[in-house]
Amino acid sequence: MATQRRDQLLIIDPQNDFCDIPGAALPVAGANADMARLATLVAGHGDRFAGITVTLDSHHTYDIAHASYWRDAAGNKPSPFTAITSADVASGAYRPADSAQAEAVAQYLGRSGLFLWPDHCIVGSWGHGVHDVLAAALSGWEAARLANVDYLFKGLNPRTEHFSAFEADVPVDADPDTQFNPARVRSLAAADRVLVAGEALSHCVASSVRSLLRHLGREFAQRMVLLGDAMSPVPGFEAQGQAFIDEFVGAGGKIATTQNLFA
Repeated sequence: MATQRRDQLLIIDPQNDFCDIPGAALPVAGANADMARLATLVAGHGDRFAGITVTLDSHHTYDIAHASYWRDAAGNKPSPFTAITSADVASGAYRPADSAQAEAVAQYLGRSGLFLWPDHCIVGSWGHGVHDVLAAALSGWEAARLANVDYLFKGLNPRTEHFSAFEADVPVDADPDTQFNPARVRSLAAADRVLVAGEALSHCVASSVRSLLRHLGREFAQRMVLLGDAMSPVPGFEAQGQAFIDEFVGAGGKIATTQNLFA
């Protein structure tokens, strides 16, 4: 008898705040349907998954990519979707609300640009929770498999952005949780296939996959499958999402859907 392939399912940030449903802080068009399709896959083919990893974007209200962290020249909070550069800070157009962070902010912006988002995925809030239909499917998988979904929190350090599930955009030396940790990806690295879904394609999915390829080797893409009907780009960032898909396929990665994955 042939040994069943060891498939690991990696679900990136399947949270309420990213779904196009009432009350969401940062809705991604199509995400609600993405999560419903993914839930059907988990419920119908859960026995095919050796393990499931779910990442959770997890922020405080006071966060470098939220308005509360910043003030404009008049002392007001900037609006979401504002871009802030090192030149803006140098000119006084924007400054950190806590003046003690001025030097750290200057260093950060010297390494990475910054884009302010609406407050989202605040720890303990409804928006931080997993989409309810998918959450029910994951709970059912745990009960049927007598195993636990591996939940990974990312983004808790307010002084750095954390698009990738596995490392911050600018790691903080004093905070190991912002740095790549091989132990966190051991089950993924050992899998025959890693099936990737979640939100948003253009940002956290892309950054997470790129982290895996950077640390596990570009050839790891050949063991990865993107579930194209279970992820969508942030509106306005469709080109970035497509550029990532082209890059992934160019590295040997595969694209499938929840419908044809096990057909």
